[in-house]
Amino acid sequence: MSSPDPQVRAARNRSTPSAARGPVVAVTGAASGVGALLTRRLAASEEIKQVVAIDERRGEVSEALWHVLDVRDPAIAEKLRGADVVVHLALDLDLETDPAARTAYNVRGTQTVLTAAAAAGVRRVVLCTSAMVYGALPDNDIPLSEDAELRATAEATGVGDLLEIERLARRAPRAHPGLNVTVVRPATLVGGTDTALTRYFESPRLLVVAGSRPAWQFCHVEDLVSALEYAALEKADGEFAVGCDGWLEQEEVEELSGIRRMELPSAVALGAAARLHRIGLTPSPAGDLAYTMHPWVVSVGRLHDAGWRPAWTNEEVLAALLEEVAGRRTVAGRRLGRKDATAAGAAGATVALLGTAALVRRARRRRGL
Repeated sequence: MSSPDPQVRAARNRSTPSAARGPVVAVTGAASGVGALLTRRLAASEEIKQVVAIDERRGEVSEALWHVLDVRDPAIAEKLRGADVVVHLALDLDLETDPAARTAYNVRGTQTVLTAAAAAGVRRVVLCTSAMVYGALPDNDIPLSEDAELRATAEATGVGDLLEIERLARRAPRAHPGLNVTVVRPATLVGGTDTALTRYFESPRLLVVAGSRPAWQFCHVEDLVSALEYAALEKADGEFAVGCDGWLEQEEVEELSGIRRMELPSAVALGAAARLHRIGLTPSPAGDLAYTMHPWVVSVGRLHDAGWRPAWTNEEVLAALLEEVAGRRTVAGRRLGRKDATAAGAAGATVALLGTAALVRRARRRRGL
C-alpha cells in the first residue's frame, strides 16, 4: 500500500493534539547536508506540526511538504506562507566554488529569505553561520563569550559571506518589525563536511606555525542539528554558539591523532600559502591558516542555560573526523591523488609544494611578470 500524499499526511498531522501545539517549520537547503539531517529530525518530532522543505531538488524525506526552487527566487514568499519558523541552511561554502558566485548565492539568498519571511508573516528566522566570525586572533580569550565582538575579516574561505549574513541578521528586525532572527554559530564542524579545517587533518604532517597557540574545539553535525531544533522550537534564541564543551591543545591533538607536526616560521607558512592560492595550486586562501594558528574557542553557555547538552566530546569528534578522512591526502589544502601522495611522500609533499611556489615565483620574475 502506497504512503499518503505529503499534503494529506500534513492534514492528518494537524488533527492531532500534539501537532496542534507545534510550529510549522520551513527548512531551506533541505535536500542535502545539515538541511537534510534537520528536515528528517523535525519530520520525526511530535513537537512539530509540519515541515516545509525547500531546495533546488527534492530530497528524500517524504513526510515533508517539498517546494523545488532557488532561495533567491522572490516566489519563495508564497511557499513560506503559513510557516511559523524558517531555518535557512541554503549556503554554499564549498572550497572549490568561485568566490564571486559563492557570495552572490549566499548573501542574495539570505536577503531574499529574510524579506520573504517577513512578507509571509513568519515570526522567526534561524540563520546558521560559524564561530569563525569571532576571528582567530592571538589575544582571544579562551573561551570567547558569545557576546564577544566579531573580529574576523573576509580573508578566510566564506567568512566574508558569513559576516555579511550576520549584518543582515542584525538589521532584519529593524527593517521588518515583528520578525525575530536567531543566529547559530557552530565551532569546527565535522560530519560529512569538507572545509579547510577538516582538510588540515588529511595532511601527512600537521602544519604548526612557530610561536602560534592553536586550540581546537569541534562541533559534530548531529549536535548542530539538535541545536537547530532547539532554535526552531524557540527553546533558544538570540545569538549563540554550539560545540563540544572545552577544547584540545595542539599537543593533545597530535597525541590523539598520531600525526606528527611540521613547524614552520610564520613568514614562510603564510607567504607560501598566499602564493600557492594566488597561482591556483590550492583552494584555500592564506586567511584560512589563521584558524589553525590562533584560538577561537567559544562558550556554549546560552544553549546550556536552555537545557541543551552536546552528545559528543572533542575527543570523540576528532576520532570521527580521522576515521572519515582516512586514506585521503591533502597538502596545503590541495587534495592529492594516491599517485601524487605516494610520489611526494609525507613531509616531503609539503616541502615539495612550498618549493613549487618558490619555483613559480622565480619563473615569473624571469618572464618579468
